[in-house]
Amino acid sequence: MWAELWVVPRRAGLRLLLRRRHGGSGSGTGTGTMRLQAPQFQALFTPGLRSVAELFEKKNYELRIAGGAVRDLLSGVTPQDIDFATTATPAEMKEMFTAAGVRLINNKGEKHGTITARLHEQNFEITTLRIDVVTDGRHAEVEFTTDWHKDAERRDLTVNSMFLGLDGTLYDFFNGYEDLKNKKIRFVGTAAERIQEDYLRILRYFRFYGRIAEKPGDHEPITLEAIKENAKGLAGISGERIWVELKKILLGNHVSHLVQLMYELDIAQYIGLPLGGNLEEFARVSKNIHNLSPKPMTVLTSLFKGKDDVTNLDLRLKISKEEKNLGLFLVKHRQELTKGLGPEPLRPYQDFLMDSREANTNSKIFELLKYQGEEQLLKEMQEWTVPSFPVSGHDLRKMGVSSGKEIGTALQQLRDEWKKSGYHMDKEELLSCLKKL
Repeated sequence: MWAELWVVPRRAGLRLLLRRRHGGSGSGTGTGTMRLQAPQFQALFTPGLRSVAELFEKKNYELRIAGGAVRDLLSGVTPQDIDFATTATPAEMKEMFTAAGVRLINNKGEKHGTITARLHEQNFEITTLRIDVVTDGRHAEVEFTTDWHKDAERRDLTVNSMFLGLDGTLYDFFNGYEDLKNKKIRFVGTAAERIQEDYLRILRYFRFYGRIAEKPGDHEPITLEAIKENAKGLAGISGERIWVELKKILLGNHVSHLVQLMYELDIAQYIGLPLGGNLEEFARVSKNIHNLSPKPMTVLTSLFKGKDDVTNLDLRLKISKEEKNLGLFLVKHRQELTKGLGPEPLRPYQDFLMDSREANTNSKIFELLKYQGEEQLLKEMQEWTVPSFPVSGHDLRKMGVSSGKEIGTALQQLRDEWKKSGYHMDKEELLSCLKKL
């Protein structure tokens, strides 16, 4: 559902235009002619934000919401994170906040122009408007500016290039709002130039396509051409950064189409995906699993033919130990551990869990059931309480079994009987069974 926007009266529009001209806010099209009035926007104005806004207003520094938060608000979504942009330099912000007794945290972003202030138990990440002076496809050397248009020009996608004033005025230099309404994903300016500034933008394009686009295959040919020509640049991007983006793609819409496109555009080989990926299995699994809240690794494993594919992915992307173990588990058990025939289809999974000595087997079985598209069995397995074996070595000693070896053997025999009963036999039944054994 789209957020409500209304046209600012002509007089107010002229006032805004004059303020931009005298305030050094830059030139360009798409400047403030629309104003946002939505509950998600109004909800942002916490005591902390009101205090921040007041400080900037006193110093005549312009402050606007930037990037993804604007995109979310225009889509009627409450943003998870809010980034702010300003004409104030980091030094000016530090001086202003320090004079006001505001605590500053996380100074690592300062060299990139970002200051993080903490007010009313809330963090505010505020970045000075920037121009990319030198880029190498991974990092950029920046120069500060007061030109909003130039800052927007350096951003990746049109839907991420908008600013929103704290009065609700939308600043849209590259028709991002039109693209958002039409569910189109486009690079700001020339696709090849934006990609060459940071090759990770190839994957960001896919991620936002899966998030915003209405249907698969609605790409501009010139965009796909630029992606294919620059795919090799992903070889120089760290595995950790690639994995962050890839995980989000795997949980988005149109994932089967997008992964197939990665192969067609020669991207797969540079991001750890197997050269002979099983696209048919991937399409089947990704379709069945979509509404089951899978982990990214569960979706991705359907592309793999064996454990070597999991190992190679780990070498390239530095996935976590938990993710690697899940991938290996799924590759090993996806065909041999399946639902039982007859009245107890869940039984093979229950038995496997009861016999397992590995950690997190429960959650791995949940992911296996998702992989197999077994929605009803997944629900039943999640509701199943793992029973405790009711007999102990102490019980056997009471019955005269004293040898440690004999106790171990007897306990295993009783476990087998308990398992055959579907874990229903109680202590008395098992101990009477011991006498027969």
